[in-house]
Amino acid sequence: MHKVHQKTHTILLSVSMAIGFMIQCSAAQAADLKTAVVAGGCFWCVEADFEKVPGVISVESGYAGGSTKNPTYKQVTSGGTGHYEAVRIRYDADKVSYATLLNKFLRSVDPTDAGGQFCDRGESYRTAVFAANSSEKKTAQAEIAKAQSDLGKKVVTPVLNASKFYKAEAYHQDYYKSSKVVVTRFGPKKKSEAYKRYRDACGRDQRVKQLWGSAAAFLK
Repeated sequence: MHKVHQKTHTILLSVSMAIGFMIQCSAAQAADLKTAVVAGGCFWCVEADFEKVPGVISVESGYAGGSTKNPTYKQVTSGGTGHYEAVRIRYDADKVSYATLLNKFLRSVDPTDAGGQFCDRGESYRTAVFAANSSEKKTAQAEIAKAQSDLGKKVVTPVLNASKFYKAEAYHQDYYKSSKVVVTRFGPKKKSEAYKRYRDACGRDQRVKQLWGSAAAFLK
């Protein structure tokens, strides 16, 4: 009897787990999951900002817009590959819209700067929106027009056709919250602390606040 009871319990447990898995799959399928790719200078900073947005599922740092296959960080930042430091944002379109993401993006960077972002200069640090289709392109152009109107200044952030996105090296992912210790110009620091020092020293938040004022996204 004990063996029969144990076997029945195992079967019921397996059925329960299978049902739970099916429910999770159905929920995932029901959600309208989409991706957005933008470049806003240092991808650590853009990743850190957008992981705070309700409806965003995940953010990955990487490279977009270039011609070199499987580019490395060193290649991209040295120039010549055509890539931007970019992020791929996976989001639930039922909870946050593409337009809202772009609105926040443009107000978290300096879209008037064609030479890079803040202390980071060069082609890999320029801003851009990578549109995957005509609908995204139209939305991006509309959001850029709004940003330009709000600023009263020329916005130079281009809308580019989406190309292959290459995920950056593992050590770049979630850099802003990593507890791993690295050697910096400030001495050995946890990545999270090194990130905060870099962001402050680079003047990112200071410039965004100066440019956008109370409309600046992500600033406290």
